Order: sequence, then C-alpha cells, then structure tokens
Amino acid sequence: MFKKISIFGVGLIGGSFALALKKAGVVDKVIGAGRRMETLERARQLGIIDVASNSVAEAVVDADLILVAAPVAQTEAILASIAPHLQPGTVVTDAGSTKGDVVAAARSALGDKIAQFVPGHPIAGREQNGPEAAIVDLYVGKKAVLAPLPENTEESVERVAAAWKHCGAIIHRLSAEEHDRVFAAVSHLPHLLAYALVDDIARKPHADLLFQYAASGFRDFTRIAGSSPEMWRDISLANQTALLSELDAYMEQLTGLRALLARQDGQAIEAVYANAQRARHNWIKTIEAAEQQNKQGGD
Repeated sequence: MFKKISIFGVGLIGGSFALALKKAGVVDKVIGAGRRMETLERARQLGIIDVASNSVAEAVVDADLILVAAPVAQTEAILASIAPHLQPGTVVTDAGSTKGDVVAAARSALGDKIAQFVPGHPIAGREQNGPEAAIVDLYVGKKAVLAPLPENTEESVERVAAAWKHCGAIIHRLSAEEHDRVFAAVSHLPHLLAYALVDDIARKPHADLLFQYAASGFRDFTRIAGSSPEMWRDISLANQTALLSELDAYMEQLTGLRALLARQDGQAIEAVYANAQRARHNWIKTIEAAEQQNKQGGD
C-alpha cells in the first residue's frame, strides 16, 4: 500500500507506527529521520526502520506518507525543513498530543502546501521513551484521532486513516478545538497532577521514607509521571488555555473537598467518592464493551 514512509522521530510513537505497518506488510521501505544519528542507527538495528537518514531531502522525496512523531514544540521547524522538498503526491501527518498549535505551525511552515497536512493524534503510549520502547501492538484497539483541515481532500485523510487502521487503531474525528478541550481534561491535566505529586513528595525532607512506603496506589496514580518531561512540557505549554481552565476547575473541586474534610462532613465526602466510583465503573464497562466488540469484529 505504501512504497515509502518517512518518520521524523523514531521513538515510542514513530517506532511503534513503523513496526506495526511492517508487520501488516503494507510498506516497502521506512525511512527514519531525526536530530540524532545515534538514535536513528539504533532504530535501524532494532528493525524499526530500513534507512537512517540525516538528510531531509532524502527522507521526503518520493514518500507516500510522512509522520512527524517529535515533541510538539519541534513541529514547525520540522515541517519548515520538509516544505521545500514536499512533492504534490505526499501526505504529511503528525502524532502530536495538541492540535491547535500544530495546525498553526503547519500553516506557517507549509503555506500553500497546507492541504497535504492531515493533523492526527494516536491515543496510546507508555512511560518508556526512545526506539527501545517501540512495540508492534501499541495501537491495537486504541483510538487514533484525526482533525482534518478544510483544505484536506478526503483521499489524503483516508490515506492517513488507512495507515492507522493497519496499525490496529480505531479512527475518530474531532476538530482541532474539540480535541484540545477534550484532552486537556482527560490527558493533559492527569499528567500535570502526576508530575506535581511526585515532585512534591521528592522535595520533602523525608522523601526517602515516603517512597519506601509508597505502594500500588501511589504507583498507579503516578505511572504517567515516568513519561518524557520534554514532551509533556511542550504539551502543557501548547495547550495552555484549555489546560488552565481544567486546572482551575480541579482546584475548585479540591477546595470544596478540603472544606468538607475540615468540617468532618463524612456524608458529603462519601457522596463525592461514590459519584466518582460510579462514573469510573461505567467508563470501564464502556471500554470493555468496545474492546469485546472490536475483538468480535476482528474474529
């Protein structure tokens, strides 16, 4: 299906994308491009890419599809380097966790070639980073959100969608604005909270004692604090407006809970906990039902 796919950023996201497409047998050649040749060579040794290149022209020319899988703050610079070599038949997409800033960067960098850029975001990840973290089934059963631009042709959007489908992902569509509001609440805020909690514990004078007794609850709540600080710094700043709104709402919730705790209002505290428990149970049931449906569809 794809003669040549080029990936800028061959870590967890880009590397897993390459491995999945190779397993599906739908790509002839995968070119890896990035800042560090050492990382690209490691990806080649691991069988993630076929060619490691520090030449943007070599990576872009004659590519059917280009994936930008680097931290979102690097998007504009990467797209600007791609633009002079971008041929009419090539479609470019990204895997960034924010979309408003990415769309603005793409318009600035690509100019009249903007129709060739289809914004995307695979909803999958692990706390590990780098080529060694890439796994072939990362996207199986996971959502891949596309945020098509008015300038995109349906053919270009479907080319990107087809690639993610071959990775095992389920395609969803949102506008860039909807995407950023949604993920500020359910992804970006949880990461901010996890980082903040671990940082708070680590700065206490008796941090060693606290970490000694931290168990599964702390581990589960803070798992995502093991993710790339560089990437999540960029995401937080890129989605500042929506994230601040969600953070303010959460701080109101915490202030309310603090007041309930201060006046020892056990009934009201239990009501908050019970509502959260019901909502989480319903969410898990929805996920399990969707997974079962996808499994039956695959069978």
